Amino acid sequence: MESAALSRIGLAGLAVMGQNLALNIAEKGFPISVYNRTASKVDETVDRARNEGSLPLTGQYNPREFVLSIQRPRSVIILVKAGAPVDQTIAALSDHLEPGDCIIDGGNEWYENTERRISQVADKGLLYLGMGVSGGEDGARYGPSLMPGGSQTAYNNVHDILHQIAAQVEDGPCVTYIGEGGSGNFVKMVHNGIEYGDMQLISEAYDVLKHVGGLSNSELADIFAEWNSGELESFLIEITADIFKVKEDDGEGFLVDKILDKTGMKGTGKWTVQQAAELSIAAPTIAASLDCRYLSGLKEERENAATVLKEAGLSDELGRIGVSGVDKKRLIDDVRQALYASKICSYAQGMNLLRAKSNEKGWNLNLGELARIWKGGCIIRAVFLDRIKKAYQRNPNLASLIVDPEFAREMVQRQAAWRRVVGLAVSAGISTPGMCASLAYFDTYRRARLPANLVQAQRDLFGAHTYERVDRPGAFHTEWTKLARQSGTGVGALN
Repeated sequence: MESAALSRIGLAGLAVMGQNLALNIAEKGFPISVYNRTASKVDETVDRARNEGSLPLTGQYNPREFVLSIQRPRSVIILVKAGAPVDQTIAALSDHLEPGDCIIDGGNEWYENTERRISQVADKGLLYLGMGVSGGEDGARYGPSLMPGGSQTAYNNVHDILHQIAAQVEDGPCVTYIGEGGSGNFVKMVHNGIEYGDMQLISEAYDVLKHVGGLSNSELADIFAEWNSGELESFLIEITADIFKVKEDDGEGFLVDKILDKTGMKGTGKWTVQQAAELSIAAPTIAASLDCRYLSGLKEERENAATVLKEAGLSDELGRIGVSGVDKKRLIDDVRQALYASKICSYAQGMNLLRAKSNEKGWNLNLGELARIWKGGCIIRAVFLDRIKKAYQRNPNLASLIVDPEFAREMVQRQAAWRRVVGLAVSAGISTPGMCASLAYFDTYRRARLPANLVQAQRDLFGAHTYERVDRPGAFHTEWTKLARQSGTGVGALN
């Protein structure tokens, strides 16, 4: 009887994400206990559960009673701010947890912190999961994409709950066991990096259409809505169409035009770029999106630069009124193709980063399955991801999405439009760093020979770093300066 009265799972941390996830769990028929250090948040959540259908949710007001209200083996989700608050919450709860119980951190945590905590709680016999949760507030309430990594046993204890609360797509729930250690957090981090790239590329498409094509917000709304019924169908394209429809309260003008052009961030994009550098993985599109967020923060400097450069003779029209004589219909179609091709490159970079980290850590990540669980619930959800899933099903060892036969064919078909868009943007003084980075990535990756031979020669000249040759094996070093100054003599090489 006592067991029947206990909750199936617990959740600590009742900001909006925590509340919504708890209500999602309760709505799926799993009795849940909730706790927050601030008692009013507990009351608020209990009231919501009552008002949203008398859901099986119970509020607790101290860590001990919270833990004791959950059936063994206990599983407790914590949704608090990453870093020290997570450690503080673990400390408060672990005093009352027993061996075999599990803590599930659902925040955007640095993966090494999760790996540290796995070791720390293991000393007490506790299990641990670091679970990426994507989809924002609505996703948490109605079905997120979930990326749990850590203890397989801990995952097995709650997989029935996770499968029910996750977003549902035609090939299953948007959740899977990611792998050991901090793999769940790492996958969520790269997901967010890809999200940075997606948002940047969409903003560039908007900028080109608005300033080169001269399109109105109403026209942009229609265009993005149309794109959302084709190959670009995705959550971000859908909400972009909606954004362009919203007018000011007074009906004069559109709200998007009144928003300050400074982009915020919470750190996962920066972590992604740092990890790419650590693993020697090129991620120029994601890096460009991060750089643009940094530059957007320099609002006063940018305004000053605009004034100074105008006084120095830069045309007032450059970057504002676009290029005369542009065929709008063709431009719209070209931008669509450029956006799609750029996305392929951006996702290829993210997937290559995941594979490199998986190889380093022995996580054995299933890239096709990751694409599948991103098809619903999360911010980057898109029909495009089903194509990525199938590419990795065809070839699990695929070196890059760019060389998947289907994606390769599409890249080739779209490259002419892609180049036209980038060229027009450059001519108009419109910055498209994401599209340019993707195109440069494509052009670099597709070339069998690069000018890196000259860079290596320079390294050998000033640092004796040696070089390899294309015609015979071995490491070579040349006295470049000495030989160059010997008039009438050729340049030789020494083994």
